[in-house]
Amino acid sequence: MLGFLGSLLAGLMTSVGALPVLFGKTPTQKWRDVSLGFAAGVMLAASFFSLIIPALDVAEIRYGEGPMPALIVCIAILIGMGAVALLNELIPHEHFKTGREGPASASLRRVWLFVIAIAIHNAPEGLAVGVAFGAEGLEGGFPVALGIGLQNAPEGLAVAVALLGEKYTAKRAFIVAALTGLIEPVTGLLGASVIVFAQPLLPWGLAFAAGAMLYVISHEIIPETHRSGHQNHATMGLAVGLVIMLFLDVWLG
Repeated sequence: MLGFLGSLLAGLMTSVGALPVLFGKTPTQKWRDVSLGFAAGVMLAASFFSLIIPALDVAEIRYGEGPMPALIVCIAILIGMGAVALLNELIPHEHFKTGREGPASASLRRVWLFVIAIAIHNAPEGLAVGVAFGAEGLEGGFPVALGIGLQNAPEGLAVAVALLGEKYTAKRAFIVAALTGLIEPVTGLLGASVIVFAQPLLPWGLAFAAGAMLYVISHEIIPETHRSGHQNHATMGLAVGLVIMLFLDVWLG
């Protein structure tokens, strides 16, 4: 239940981020890139400090010292990255900047292709929150949920602003942006359930979630922040997001 509620609250932060469009506020492209850079930094810190390091600790307790814990975590990270990459190839979706990806999808409207792209993007985040709660309860899950929620806000804003650029009304853009966050409680519940009922999978699940998020950071967020000439500002945002999440994880975790 904690995994579900935590990932639900994190997903709802997408709606909070999209709120400005209802009031006619559209931030500049530079500010959007800085915000997405911040989101990447938060996800990067969460991947390592809240998922990979705990996965190594759990694997060492279960399998002892030596190469086995590191090998398990490395394999799980690569499997997580590969799983999201496979979703990218098999599911038709669309990015506003780079166009359509995946198989042919003429029967789907463009807005739903974009929604599917965001769902692919958000699924690993909900999974990470659910796995963290399932593994360590409130103490381990809260920092991850907080970090994912913080980075969901600029993502929600980016989605809503992009939809405004496609001639959607402010209300409709907000609704679509809000809906994209609702995949997170679904995968959050899945991740928490698997970990709770299959404890031997704990190090695998933590590292898998981390790998899935790392793929999203590298394949989606960072390239997006570098397309409009604001890469220096975006990198600064990434640095700020990373250190804030590190501080929160150490303080709250």
